Amino acid sequence: MKFVILNLLVCIFFTFQVKGQDSTANGPVKPLKTITGIASFYSSNLQGTETATGEIYEHKKLTAASNNFKLNTWVKVTNLRNHKSVIVRINDRMNKRMSKKGRVIDLSRIAAKKLQFMKMGLVKVKVEELPNEPSGEEVVNIN
Repeated sequence: MKFVILNLLVCIFFTFQVKGQDSTANGPVKPLKTITGIASFYSSNLQGTETATGEIYEHKKLTAASNNFKLNTWVKVTNLRNHKSVIVRINDRMNKRMSKKGRVIDLSRIAAKKLQFMKMGLVKVKVEELPNEPSGEEVVNIN
């Protein structure tokens, strides 16, 4: 009986030790990608078209197109003029011509409105990859 209790205590001890260690102890952690560049927004005539993920584009959803991130990656986009931010999911790819023009992301219309650059059409942004899907509260409370 003492042997079982001792083994249980040892297991509990090592469980807490492993959880408390830095995640790099299990191997290298891939750094999250951050890029800066020019953002644009979808043309209104793309409403209802199919995206690269097979979804139908909806201008009222917080989504974006980018060739710099994997599909279904969540990113935080910050307007570098006014420091407004929005979290969007990459669900489409940009036309290669846009990439050649220095565009790094093409946002849904609602995302562009939240970043306040609809009148300008283009804006310099910082795009930061997020480690996982944000909670609804994180998306709502972003500035």
